[in-house]
Amino acid sequence: MISTAAVERPDLAAYAARSSQSLGRKYPEELRDDRPAFERDRDRIIHCAAFRRLEYKTQVFVNHEGDYYRTRLTHSLEVAQIGKAIARRLKLNEELTEALALAHDLGHTPFGHTGEEVLNRLMESHGGFEHNLQSLRVVDELEEKYPGFNGLNLSWEVREGIIKHSSPYDRPVEIIADFKPGVVPTIEAQLINFADEIAYNNHDIDDGLKSGYITLDQLQQVELWREVYSTVCTRYPSIDAERKKYQTISALIGIFINDLTATTLAAIADAHIVSLDDLRRINRPVVSLSPELARKNKALKLFLLENLYRHYKVERMRVKAERYLANLFEAYVKHPTLLPRKYLHKMEVAGRERVICDYIAGMTDRYALDEFKRLFEPYERV
Repeated sequence: MISTAAVERPDLAAYAARSSQSLGRKYPEELRDDRPAFERDRDRIIHCAAFRRLEYKTQVFVNHEGDYYRTRLTHSLEVAQIGKAIARRLKLNEELTEALALAHDLGHTPFGHTGEEVLNRLMESHGGFEHNLQSLRVVDELEEKYPGFNGLNLSWEVREGIIKHSSPYDRPVEIIADFKPGVVPTIEAQLINFADEIAYNNHDIDDGLKSGYITLDQLQQVELWREVYSTVCTRYPSIDAERKKYQTISALIGIFINDLTATTLAAIADAHIVSLDDLRRINRPVVSLSPELARKNKALKLFLLENLYRHYKVERMRVKAERYLANLFEAYVKHPTLLPRKYLHKMEVAGRERVICDYIAGMTDRYALDEFKRLFEPYERV
């Protein structure tokens, strides 16, 4: 196996994760080149089938509602861009950060969090469904590309970051002994939690305004938006409203990146963290926003929840999506032979319901809609 020590970046902070110090992969491999381990992981994620499917999976708006709106793929790319910007300022491992950003939604269902809620309910008697666990299942089991193993055989640190991802919709799963339950992950993994939130808050504002579900007048109720928008209007008084919107969103992202960087550097210094071992020993998160920006961000999130995510048109699509996925699941459970033959063989190992859950979770919005028509509309070709 080729050593990666010779190509490790020389400018990493002492507390950054290093490919050369990785706990390794589940399966030994003969590697063809000297890419660092986390760079190789990033490349494997980009080239996997689950990553490509994110192009047609819902962020807020279902794929057929318009070509402009974000999907899980564009969201993941924006998380990677924001995450790398923060990692560069903190002198963290950018390749690990990027790999985690690109992998964090690999296990996501069609139709956004609605799909996750439906599958969790349907799988209640069979182990449930959790997005982080499914992302790990994708990279450990469901991808089928390599001759000696299933999955992508990613580094331990990437897999740990996937399973310990945390957001308002995802909680770290502490039941897997392989990933040091109860111990904080790398700083790179911690910052992805915030890069994820920074990305979706700001791009959901853009998509919400473009759709007309929220308006600039409504956003003036939000302290953080109002402050930054006012600054943009003062600086660029003659540009049109569309450009002012983009400049405000761009400025907001910059504010979050700078605040998170400064607050995190202070926390690292206060905790006297000079190595990854120190972080694990002290065992508390060090990545955070300042209290003042966290307060303003909470108000922004509440605004989006009440005005965008619970908009009646979003709710209508959510109810339809529940029906599509529940009917597909029930049809497959009752008639497993509706599935492609290779899935029938997998049921002998993983069980009928889990395989059906994997199959549905891997669907894009478009495929799920087409499959629903094929199974339930009598004049649709099968």
